[in-house]
Amino acid sequence: MAFLLAKDTVNGAEGKIFITRNGKNIEVAGMRNIRTNAEIQNQDMRVIGTRKIQQKSNGTKLTGTGNIYYGSNIFTDMVLEYINTGIMPEFDIQITNSESSSATLGSQVMVYYGCTLTGTIPLSILDKEESMLNYDFNFAYTDVQRLQAFNNPAQLGSN
Repeated sequence: MAFLLAKDTVNGAEGKIFITRNGKNIEVAGMRNIRTNAEIQNQDMRVIGTRKIQQKSNGTKLTGTGNIYYGSNIFTDMVLEYINTGIMPEFDIQITNSESSSATLGSQVMVYYGCTLTGTIPLSILDKEESMLNYDFNFAYTDVQRLQAFNNPAQLGSN
């Protein structure tokens, strides 16, 4: 039985995040984590002659979550723009996973288009229990493209 070698796992701290807004690329240095999701939406299908319930895919819900150190103005500026104009700013996110110690995987680059903030974004935080303030954020996006895919591992382990 073949198995993945430890050298070909991806370190979660290696990579880069860029946000593109108003034609300007901004490298986000204070991000603690980010995760994008494509939730497959399904609908039950029942037919006479069977008790089996089938599933038919009928769409995807594209969302993401993250955590950033407090002090970056990028999301606060977007919330204030929405409050003052009534127009929710859109942005794109490019996420690069890059594992420098991986012998064979290389990098993956994904871009998420038409992002908008959702949920709660704190405008001010004070907390005597925290020495490094941070907060969670949520967003939705309308499209995704993979610009570069990981390579398949060049070698697998065996028993």
